[in-house]
Amino acid sequence: MTKGIKIATIGGGSSYTPELVEGFIKRYSELPVRELWLVDVEAGREKLEIVGQLAKRMIEKSGLPIEVHLTLDRKAALKDADFVTTQFRVGLLDARAKDERIPMKYGVLGQETNGPGGLFKGLRTIPVILDICHDMEELCPNAWLINFTNPAGMVTEAVLRYSNINKVVGLCNVPIGMEMGIAKLLDVEHSRVRIDFAGLNHMVYGLDVYVDGVSVKDEVINLLTDPNNSSFVKNIQGQGWEPSFIKALDVLTCPYHMYYYKTREMLEKDLKNFENGETRAEVVQKLEKDLFELYKDPNLDIKPPQLEKRGGAYYSDAAVRLITSIYNDKRDIQPVNTRNNGAIASLPDDSAVEVSCVITKEGPKPISVGDLPVAVRGLVQQIKSFERVAAEAAVTGDYDKAVLALTINPLVASDKLAKQIVDEMLEAHKEHLPQFFKVVEA
Repeated sequence: MTKGIKIATIGGGSSYTPELVEGFIKRYSELPVRELWLVDVEAGREKLEIVGQLAKRMIEKSGLPIEVHLTLDRKAALKDADFVTTQFRVGLLDARAKDERIPMKYGVLGQETNGPGGLFKGLRTIPVILDICHDMEELCPNAWLINFTNPAGMVTEAVLRYSNINKVVGLCNVPIGMEMGIAKLLDVEHSRVRIDFAGLNHMVYGLDVYVDGVSVKDEVINLLTDPNNSSFVKNIQGQGWEPSFIKALDVLTCPYHMYYYKTREMLEKDLKNFENGETRAEVVQKLEKDLFELYKDPNLDIKPPQLEKRGGAYYSDAAVRLITSIYNDKRDIQPVNTRNNGAIASLPDDSAVEVSCVITKEGPKPISVGDLPVAVRGLVQQIKSFERVAAEAAVTGDYDKAVLALTINPLVASDKLAKQIVDEMLEAHKEHLPQFFKVVEA
């Protein structure tokens, strides 16, 4: 008789949690979760209570024997856990608003996981994730860490490089969103579509796409020349690709490529929103407020459909599918963030990459793709350099490395500009970046 599985979710008060709970309910026959511990910090106490009660109602409705525990005590949640999922935001949405607003003042894209915003989200997040890893080494050394916290690639890079946790997988909803989007474009079931993914988180390409094992890449690229078909996530809407560009590139792009291949248009659009006093953070704050009002309803016992507007659609599906595949040694193919181990010849073996993997009980086994196409190789390598230097800056609190990381990033046009932005953002996020201030204050 199996004792069931213990799952600890750090950032349990997230608006995404009902989707995760729905995933555990749907897959219970394959993944017998016994205990789900939802953990948060004091600032998230109210949200944890609201979302935790909804989770309990969902479980009760399902009739499944899953215990839901709500706690601010991370160590109690981690003790003997089998899987640890992380979905937290250091500094909450107020920090995201600063990440988006401050770069805009300098005429630079302010975005959650790219450019200056991505750098500072990484600088705030990495020390916390490494603390969690330290607790895991002591309390649940055999557990798998499944990280959805952005920037997922940089966070996975830091865990692989600066912790003793090897059982880590980074997860993003962009690849599954691309698969779903393409299935819809082609009017086929999602289960019939497979994409060969390779690259980095939010910088991943589809090298080929298959329906029932037959390549349909040319047809899909043709469809992507239509401006209405160019984005697969709610929070990034572009203006469509130049047909000659996308045909010559000859691989599928992800929505975040808009920031690199359409920098001017995306900046103009974001500056217009900024001038009207609205960044994506404010939109999300309003969506979250509405969602939590819904979650409070004592009669609500399902995941509300409004959650999909939040930009994180399919997260639970991707997360629970991954956990189920590891637990059951399914050996199916899924795109995840993991150690490269030679799969992408254009990137270091010890770096985190986002690539299609065979998912086993020993974790993801990356599928070898050889070199990336020459047209995309340089950009991917540049972003990997940025992630590596940024992760080092996060761990060491080295100011010069933070400036270097931002100067390497293709969204920032000069070293002087990078320094100005770093200076202002360090001050704005001082509370959550102690590693950069302890030397000065000492």
